[in-house]
Amino acid sequence: MSRAYDYVTVGHVTVDVIDRDGSRRPGGGAFYSALQAARLGRRALIFTSGVPAELDELLAPYRGELDVHVTPAPRTTTLVTRGIGAARSQRLLAWAGPIGELPALDTAILHLAPVARETPRRWPGRADFVGVTPQGLVRRWDSDGGEIALVPLDPDLLPQHCDAAVFGSSERASCARLLAPTPAGGPTVAVTGGADPVTVRWPGGQASVAALPVAAPVDDLGAGDVFAAAFFIALRDGSEPARAALLANAAAAVRIAGAGADAVGTTAAIEAVIPSPPAPAPQAP
Repeated sequence: MSRAYDYVTVGHVTVDVIDRDGSRRPGGGAFYSALQAARLGRRALIFTSGVPAELDELLAPYRGELDVHVTPAPRTTTLVTRGIGAARSQRLLAWAGPIGELPALDTAILHLAPVARETPRRWPGRADFVGVTPQGLVRRWDSDGGEIALVPLDPDLLPQHCDAAVFGSSERASCARLLAPTPAGGPTVAVTGGADPVTVRWPGGQASVAALPVAAPVDDLGAGDVFAAAFFIALRDGSEPARAALLANAAAAVRIAGAGADAVGTTAAIEAVIPSPPAPAPQAP
């Protein structure tokens, strides 16, 4: 059955301030993941909160690709980012607060993409597949301007149901409960590790999927988010988990090879970096 949207993200679209030059970009998992979904040909919608005029200006270059629903808030969540990869650190300068009650959803994929503990556990309407990137659920900060640190995942912050989850190796200890088997089987989980292989676990199986090399990486903001979008879409479309992780690795590699959201890849760009399967060995006569 067709849905009103193929991919809906819920989470704060952020103002990302880059420490080295003071530039301001749109950011947040809800933004990068929805944009990746759109560039994979999906009808995408973001539910977020913040200052409407500020978000309208930030997202103006992408409004032809995305639909956006903004719940007004006194401030827009703002992060200062320093460094890249494992050396990256962030400070929270402003927080838009929790996202309130959502309107009824009608989507093939719902992606809960919190930045700072803002996403709801429940929603009205229908979502055929639910994915979560829990990074924002394991963050704490002392006050505005405070350095972000990680804490163990509070299960009361998780949605009541999810089909898949993606988080980075730096959050692995905080998100360990998502990797623990349950009587119901649990979600399919991918743990990314930058240039290291991705660990994929699903009920009854596990795989290690090599990351794709990037000759000249530019920056990695949003790389985990585009991985998540491609991963969730591939799973929803019926790919096996290891194959879904390969496709997602390709999306992340394309993103890392360029700067900012403009580097989020199209289907053609992503397919171009997926390695071809090895040719079959010749058979002896």
